[in-house]
Amino acid sequence: MATTDKLQQLRERKQQAQLGGGEKRIAAQHAKGKLTARERIELLLDPGSFEELDMLVMHRSHDFGLDKQRIPGDGVVTGYGTIDGRLVYVFSQDFTVFGGSLSEAHGQKICKIMDLAMKNGAPVIGLNDSGGARIQEGVVSLGAYADIFLRNTLASGVIPQISAILGPCAGGAVYSPAITDFIFMVKKTSYMFVTGPDVVKTVTHEDVSFEELGGAETHATKSGVAHFLEENEIECLKNIRRLLGYLPQNNAEDPPVKPTEDPASRTEESLNHIVPDNPNKPYDIKEIIVKVVDDGEFMEVHADYAQNLVVGFARMDGKPVGVVANQPAVLAGVLDINSSIKGARFVRFCDAFNIPLLTFVDVPGFLPGTDQEWGGIIKHGAKLLYAYCEATVPKLTVITRKAYGGAYDVMSSKHIRGDINFAWPSAEIAVMGPKGAVEIIFKKDIEAADDPQAALAEKERQYREKFANPYIAAERGYIDDVIEPAETRPKLIRALNMLENKVDSNPRKKHGNIPL
Repeated sequence: MATTDKLQQLRERKQQAQLGGGEKRIAAQHAKGKLTARERIELLLDPGSFEELDMLVMHRSHDFGLDKQRIPGDGVVTGYGTIDGRLVYVFSQDFTVFGGSLSEAHGQKICKIMDLAMKNGAPVIGLNDSGGARIQEGVVSLGAYADIFLRNTLASGVIPQISAILGPCAGGAVYSPAITDFIFMVKKTSYMFVTGPDVVKTVTHEDVSFEELGGAETHATKSGVAHFLEENEIECLKNIRRLLGYLPQNNAEDPPVKPTEDPASRTEESLNHIVPDNPNKPYDIKEIIVKVVDDGEFMEVHADYAQNLVVGFARMDGKPVGVVANQPAVLAGVLDINSSIKGARFVRFCDAFNIPLLTFVDVPGFLPGTDQEWGGIIKHGAKLLYAYCEATVPKLTVITRKAYGGAYDVMSSKHIRGDINFAWPSAEIAVMGPKGAVEIIFKKDIEAADDPQAALAEKERQYREKFANPYIAAERGYIDDVIEPAETRPKLIRALNMLENKVDSNPRKKHGNIPL
């Protein structure tokens, strides 16, 4: 065969691979409001940076007529490229080929780029759009899933792993995204569930729609499985790029610094008046966050789930930080099961990837009630405590108002290796709120008084004056400084710069036993 013929053959093979399942199936994909596997990669990566691997791979199955349906690429596009000039690896499942179902060859392609990502210390991004395991291949396709799960687990805490659910993701397929660090879902086109609506109806007799059972909004608000809820695929891919801007390439690197024109010395006078005089009146903690961080930019994680705790990424003087903050505008900022799990997961991610933690505290305690106790608030609350105790990255804390009881300890207190702990003058650090405290301490005196209500009010006033402030903690050194709220940004930035070379370690062990 002449050289020109060989080149022509190569070009034809590659052209066939790029068409995936063909024009009709591509049109059907577009009709559902979905992009193709290759279109997604083009939008995700820097223009012209994608290098595809294994374009010509085909399955090796012969059963059920599969030997007559062999399409190059076998339902997944894999390779590497750059985002903002930084190396990333990507796989994008192609629903136009066998419904994006996972075969042995398909799984091997994904494993190959995951292995390369680990060797070269760069993030992996998975764009999931698949009907699940290729049933015709039987246990071989299940084995391919397990090969991926193992790599997800070994890569956890070593390289960032990001999953976008851009179509169905069902059965065993859900466990690979579940192990990764962040899951993005798109409204109306993303679905995740272990068993679909038909099986649910057969087994439990519940009548439930795809959307209600495992849609993007369900997982972003109820289950907490999805970290980001996006309006459409384009927004989803854009926000994956944005997220990676806060993250290091791997656990041996520091996160990338982004120059800012927002002065490190900037004070914010409005912060002096943001906390209401009435200790029971709510305010929005996000207003404080955006006024303190660079350029008012805050990328919230889990924005629609357990909203009594706010977590997300921001920058201080160009350097990424992970922000954790009680939200007094939701459930008074109390810690409950869902917020504890949400916070613990985020704190451990930041610690794994050398991202300093900035904690804003306004917490009245843990949520009481049988639902919480029977649901295991003791165990789940301990996860957040464990995560903060274990973390060795720089930890800065600002107590804006309430820090009561065990929740004071949990929220990055000095006692669990908080590096620099500030309090605002409005801070109240105590075992419990004034009313509860005096009802216990002065129970007999109040009962014996001529006017118990007036006696209670007076004792409460005395207690508040003596204990509901930051100064007893400051006298003990549990607070490093009581600061004017307006000075929060410069104080935090100086502390972060001071902690730049911080080295801390945990006892030598295989791993701890976090209360899961």
